[in-house]
Amino acid sequence: MPHHTPLIGTIVAGLVLAFLFGTAANRLRISPIVGYLLAGVLVGPYTPGYLADQPIASELAEIGVILLMFGVGLHFSLKDLLSVKAIAIPGALAQMVVATTLGMILAKFLGWSWGAGFVFGLALSVASTVVLTRSLQERRLLETERGRIAIGWLVVQDLTMVLALVLIPALAGVLSGAANAAVSSTDLLQAIGVTFAKVLGFIALMFVVGQRVIPEILHYVVHTGSRELFRLAVLAIALGVAYGAAELFGISFALGAFFAGMILSESTLSQRAAEESLPLRDAFAVLFFVSVGMLFDPTILLRSSLSLIGVLFIILVFNPIAAYLIVRIFRHPMATGLTISASLAQIGEFSFILAGLGLSLKILPQQGQDLILAGAIISILVNPFYFSAIMHLKTRLKLIDSTGTRKTPVVEQEAEELPVTSLSDHAVIVGFGRVGSILSERFRKESRPHLVIEERKQIADLARKQGVEVISGNAADPHVIKAAKLAAARWLFIAIPDGFEAGQVAEQASKANPKLDIIARAHSDDEFEHLQKHKANFVIMGEREIALGMLEHALGSTQTDGQS
Repeated sequence: MPHHTPLIGTIVAGLVLAFLFGTAANRLRISPIVGYLLAGVLVGPYTPGYLADQPIASELAEIGVILLMFGVGLHFSLKDLLSVKAIAIPGALAQMVVATTLGMILAKFLGWSWGAGFVFGLALSVASTVVLTRSLQERRLLETERGRIAIGWLVVQDLTMVLALVLIPALAGVLSGAANAAVSSTDLLQAIGVTFAKVLGFIALMFVVGQRVIPEILHYVVHTGSRELFRLAVLAIALGVAYGAAELFGISFALGAFFAGMILSESTLSQRAAEESLPLRDAFAVLFFVSVGMLFDPTILLRSSLSLIGVLFIILVFNPIAAYLIVRIFRHPMATGLTISASLAQIGEFSFILAGLGLSLKILPQQGQDLILAGAIISILVNPFYFSAIMHLKTRLKLIDSTGTRKTPVVEQEAEELPVTSLSDHAVIVGFGRVGSILSERFRKESRPHLVIEERKQIADLARKQGVEVISGNAADPHVIKAAKLAAARWLFIAIPDGFEAGQVAEQASKANPKLDIIARAHSDDEFEHLQKHKANFVIMGEREIALGMLEHALGSTQTDGQS
């Protein structure tokens, strides 16, 4: 058996270099995504040195897109999707029309046909699924109103691109400018009708069959007691539904996986499914960025610099402005408009697919594909700075307003700025799972002041229904620590099962309040030592306490029998 294969070499080179460059980027206080993209450029065909297998990298990246959208669907219910339809549908379509028109104008200046301009402009109008969702997740915006609008906007874009990918081959002759090309209105309407029928058929199948079958499968696997089988079932459902949607209904992998996750979100097992798919989801998402970097030809910066500037203006300036104005026209807050505009200031995987299709059908020239790829790489690199600029702008506007020097519209409250609790000398419980809920129940019975920090939306909503004060977020986040008023708290109970993550929480909490009594749980000796090292005052190892309880019962019963 050969020790080197293109698959193994691509995975190893991609992940190792992504780790090195991602760590360096994080050290420089910029998004690790920048490091992942640079790693791809380094192993791509346009730079000297090791050359990874580009087709294999692209296929691995597709798995990352599937798992990422499946995870997004797990946190996004149908109710959430329908709640933003009033802005997501007209907003996404209007923004895509603006970008497509500008792309056609730029293509005309480059001497291309109007058909090439249409494909070119359309490719510049659709945001990257991976970049948008990762950006929202990193900033804890995915489950906010702004996050729901952004995801709804993305779903509309994806559906529009599915329709475009079906219609463009049917219109290839007309779009390429062939003299004898013609297409009847009957053929066009038939193609549109078939596409809509397939999409609606898939959605109906998911809601009628999938809503019953998928949760039943997972419930059955859970009762087997095998965590390995449960993890495998989650991956099989995510990948299987996505593949089936693409093969049978002509829907994109990403859209199919999103609907699979959304159906499963109604199940009580949705959170566990999300946790089980997280490690692979993150690993393959990294490979997506590496594969994008491999497509980048740095010489395009010199060969078509002016054209590239035009492309970047459409992606980084006109797209965000159009999205912001549309959101504001619909009377949504300024913060929502800024978030949506920053989210859409990049392009990605659908743009690559459309560019490749246009090139294969001889509609788009090679220069068009090169410009789209270059625009995608640069916009993905720049996108994290857009979110940083939003935060800076928000802070600056608030500071100006607070001085009283001049009246300035105050940017609406960000989701990250959580309201500070009014409690003091209270207990803070991190996690509302089996352990955290028991702690909270005891405190409620004794009328002791306490609150819960919980990241999972469904679990947080459940705690609120029980009358518990909940702060949504990561307990290691300084904003959350401030909102929980740990500086004035008496106890911190870290009830989450991951001892190493709990160590980060304990360390941050001890900095906020050195006198805080920190109580945590561990599942191994390594976790036990890790928590003690990171300032936990008292650590309970579950397995050890269970063993002591068993011994106490057994030996206590024996001693009682002997005395009688």
